[in-house]
Amino acid sequence: MSQRPIRRGFAARPADPEHWIKAAHVPPRDGEAAGFTARLTIDVTPELRGRIKIAAFKRGITVADMLRDLFAREFPPTSGDPS
Repeated sequence: MSQRPIRRGFAARPADPEHWIKAAHVPPRDGEAAGFTARLTIDVTPELRGRIKIAAFKRGITVADMLRDLFAREFPPTSGDPS
């Protein structure tokens, strides 16, 4: 009886982490100021989600803008990284 072929898992990660996290450069479309973006999904409790939404509302900005600013402050580009 023949053996089953070895198959990589559906969500197998590449050996090189830089290749795994970096997307190809995509030029912005006409009228698209932000250019390429990537969606990030996280799980938070309903209570935390409410606090985040209230904080954004009080600041007069969207939750997405507030979190992008937070991530930009927390994870600044390191030398050699593209901006």
